[in-house]
Amino acid sequence: MAIWFRHLLTDGLSHRRPELKDIPFVVAKPVKNRVVITASNPLAEKQGAFTGMAVADARAAVAELVVIDEIPDQTAKFLRLIGLGCIRYTPIVSLDLPDGVMLDISGCTHLWGGEREYFKEIILRLRAAGFDARAAIADTTGPAWAVAHFAKKNPIIPSGYQANAIAGLPPAALRPEPEVLELLHKLGFCTIGPLLDTAPQALRRHFGKGLLLRIDQALGRVEEYLEPLVPPIPYSERLPCLEPIRTAPGIEGAMEKLLDMVCLRLQAEGKGVRKAILKCHRIDGRKVQVVITTTKGSHSVSHLLRLFKLQTGKIEPALGIELFILEVPRVEEMEIVQEQLWAEAKGLGDTALAELLDRIAGKVGPETIQRFLPAEHHWPERSVKLAGSLTEKPQTDWPILPRPIRLLSRPEPIEVMALVPDNPPKLFVHKGKRHAILKADGPERIGREWWQDNGEHRDYYIVEDSEGNRYWVFRSGHYDGADAQWYLHGYFA
Repeated sequence: MAIWFRHLLTDGLSHRRPELKDIPFVVAKPVKNRVVITASNPLAEKQGAFTGMAVADARAAVAELVVIDEIPDQTAKFLRLIGLGCIRYTPIVSLDLPDGVMLDISGCTHLWGGEREYFKEIILRLRAAGFDARAAIADTTGPAWAVAHFAKKNPIIPSGYQANAIAGLPPAALRPEPEVLELLHKLGFCTIGPLLDTAPQALRRHFGKGLLLRIDQALGRVEEYLEPLVPPIPYSERLPCLEPIRTAPGIEGAMEKLLDMVCLRLQAEGKGVRKAILKCHRIDGRKVQVVITTTKGSHSVSHLLRLFKLQTGKIEPALGIELFILEVPRVEEMEIVQEQLWAEAKGLGDTALAELLDRIAGKVGPETIQRFLPAEHHWPERSVKLAGSLTEKPQTDWPILPRPIRLLSRPEPIEVMALVPDNPPKLFVHKGKRHAILKADGPERIGREWWQDNGEHRDYYIVEDSEGNRYWVFRSGHYDGADAQWYLHGYFA
C-alpha cells in the first residue's frame, strides 16, 4: 500500500497549530537573493500562492498570506511520526521520502475485514487528523505508488492487473530519472501504455537500463525492497526482587540501579531525561508510582537520584515491593554544554565552579576558602602547601597511605598507657579527657628531615576509642629513649 501526502508540511503545521487551518499560509526559505515558497496549504494554492513562487509575488496575489520560515528536516520528522503511527496496521512500514510511506500489508487486511475496509480505515483516520492523503493498494510497490500519485479512481488494483492500472498514466508514474523523463516527453510518450508495447532492446538502447528496471518493478517481475522503519525502543528498565523490599534504603538502592541502566543508554545516544516514572509493584497486587521532571535533559545518575529521593516518602511499600519498573516517556537531545551540566568530574577549570566560589567568598570572605597541594616533605605538617590559584598544578602526588581528614598544625602532647612499651597505647588522655583504645593499626615510621633540623623519628598509629572516634597519634623517638613523648596529630572521619 502506497500513501502520498500532497501537502505534508503544511498539513503537519496545521495539525500542530490549529489556528493555521482556516488561513492561507506558506512555508518559505531564502534562495540566493529571493525568498521562495517551498510549501503552501490548499487555501493558499486556491488563491494563487504556489510552491516555487517568490514570496513577494505571492503576497501580491494573496493579501492576507502568512509566511512561515522553513525549519530544516521538519517534513521528514512529520513523515517519520506518521510512519510510526502506521505500524499499528502492519509491522513493515517504509518511508518514501519526501512525502509518502509504503506499507507491506501482506496478511494484515483480513484483520479489518478485507482490503477495502483496511484502506478506508487508514485513509479516513489520516484525513480526520487533517492530512490530505491519497493511497493505493497493489501486489507490488511500483503500481501502488503510480496509482496513488497519478490515478483519480480505482485505488485498489486487483491481483495481476498492474499493467492495465498503469497503462493510462503518464511516464512520471514509473519514477524514472529526470533526464529520462525529459527525453520521453520529447519523443512523444504521453502515457506508459506505449512503453509496455515497445521491445525491451529498443528501450534499453534509447533510455538505458534504469527505465527497464522501473517497468519490471511496476509489473511485478522484479521485487522492490522496502527498508522497514524501526520504532524507537522505549526507555524502560525492570528490576525484579528476590525478596520484597520494604525499607527506604532498599527502594533508593533499586532507584539507583535502574537509573544506572537507563542513563548509560541515554548517554550513549546523546539524550537526557525530561520525565521519568518509577512504578513499584507490591506483593498485594497494587501499584504505586512517583514521577520526576527536569527543566533540561539530564542523564546524571546522581542528579536524577536526588530528585527521586525527594519522592521516596510518597512510596508506601506495605508488605513489600517485588518489582520496580523505571520508564522514561520523555527525553530530549542534549548539547555538549548541557551534557556537562551535571557531570561529576568537570575539573577545576570549570567556570561554574569558579563562579560558585566567588559567590561563597562574597558571603563568608575570600580568606576562608583555601586550596591545598601536596609538598615533598616527610613531616606531615610540612607535606601540604597553600595553592596560589585555582588552576595551579601539583608538583607531586598525594600520599596513598591513610591520612586524617583534619590535621593539626602543631601536634598536641597526650598522656599514654601501653601494656608493653613498644605496643600501641591502650588509652590516652587529651585535655583532661580519657580515651580507651579498642583498635589500633601501626606503626608507620616517618623519619625527620635531617637536612633541615635535628630530632627523633616518629612512629604513627591509627587508633579508635570506645566511642568510635578515630585519631592519629605518634610517639617521638624510641620507646626506651629519654626524650620519648606521645602526641595527637589528627582526626579521622
